[in-house]
Formats: sequence, structure tokens, C-alpha cells
Amino acid sequence: MTQPPGNGPVPQNPRHSRDTGSPPAYGELYRAEGDSDFGGSGRTAWSGEESGPGNGEPAAWRRPAIIAAAGLPVGLLWWLLAPGGLNLLTRDPALATGTNAEGWLPRDLVLAGMFLLAGCLTGFLLNGKRTGAPAPGTVVLAVIGGALGAVIAWQAGVLAGQWWGPAEDTAPNVSIAFSLRSYAVLAVWPAAVAISVFVVNLLSLLGKPPVQDN
Repeated sequence: MTQPPGNGPVPQNPRHSRDTGSPPAYGELYRAEGDSDFGGSGRTAWSGEESGPGNGEPAAWRRPAIIAAAGLPVGLLWWLLAPGGLNLLTRDPALATGTNAEGWLPRDLVLAGMFLLAGCLTGFLLNGKRTGAPAPGTVVLAVIGGALGAVIAWQAGVLAGQWWGPAEDTAPNVSIAFSLRSYAVLAVWPAAVAISVFVVNLLSLLGKPPVQDN
């Protein structure tokens, strides 16, 4: 069979056009292998980063920043639920103000429980879309983010008590104002992150079938 005569250029494969330096036809660049947003080395639509190996994940600082920013709603929720704040958890009028010393310990325990929940959720999310254990650097950054989130939550709750709570005379004891008596509670969030990552990976290892030698 003879090739039909023609004066126009012979159409080239987009990969060949890329190798020879000539520009590909309009629209063919995105149909070429490896240039699609759904695979290969194209840019991801949500992050603008190259999606090659190790580049499809969010930037390293985003994860701890998101974890730390979660401390703000946690702190506001602490003030809403705990005794001495709006006291929505117990609704006991005797614990509505900080002058009742019996509400100081429950106030700390409410924040500790919220930190425990937030830390476990953080640790589980680190393993949620992975087939293996997260990298040590990822866990360290998540623990740092949990520590920052705990401090932000503590300060957010204290500021909420100062802005929206009743004025309290703290001359007898500073704990009368909405505050945190035991600073060890701040370690619950980062500790829960590390422990939950360890437990999830341990359970995944125990659930794998043993490797049999041939």
C-alpha cells in the first residue's frame, strides 16, 4: 500500500514531539502518558505540587499546623462543657462558678478527656490511608502539633472564661477563675498521638498472616 501524497507534516506522537523539541498538538500534551492529573508526574489539583513518589502528600508543615489549629475549637468546647464555664456537661448549679472547689478537678478532667480523644483521633488518621507505618518524622511532627494544640486549647479556654464568663474574685485562690490547675494535662494530647500510632501499627502487625518459608 502506498502512502497518500500530501504536503502537510506527518503527525507525530506526543512523546516523540517532546523528545525532538517540537511542540505537540493542542490537547495532546495532557493525553500523553505521565502528564495526566490522575497519574504519572502531573501536578495535583488540590496542592499544586508535583505528584511523583513522595510528592503527592501535603507539605510537611501542614499536618502539625492543622493539628495545632484544632486546639482552638477544643478550648472553646472545654469552656462550654466544663464546670466553671457554661457547665453544659453536668448542668449542676453548684458547679457553675469557680468558687466551688469541688468543680476544679472535673474541670481539668474534662480537658484531659478531650485531649485523649483528640490525640487518639490524630493517631488513627495518620494510619488511615496507609498500608504501612507512618514515617518517624511524620509521627514526631504530629506529636509536636498535638503539644501545640494542647497549649492553644488551654489558652483559648482561659480567654473564653475571661471574655464571656462572670467576673470572679481570685484573691482567695487563682483557680477560682476558669483555668487549668494541673499542667500535666497538657501532655495528654501528644502522648495519646504517640500511643495510638503504636497501638494501631501493633494491631496491624498482629493481624497479618505469618510468612511461610518455601
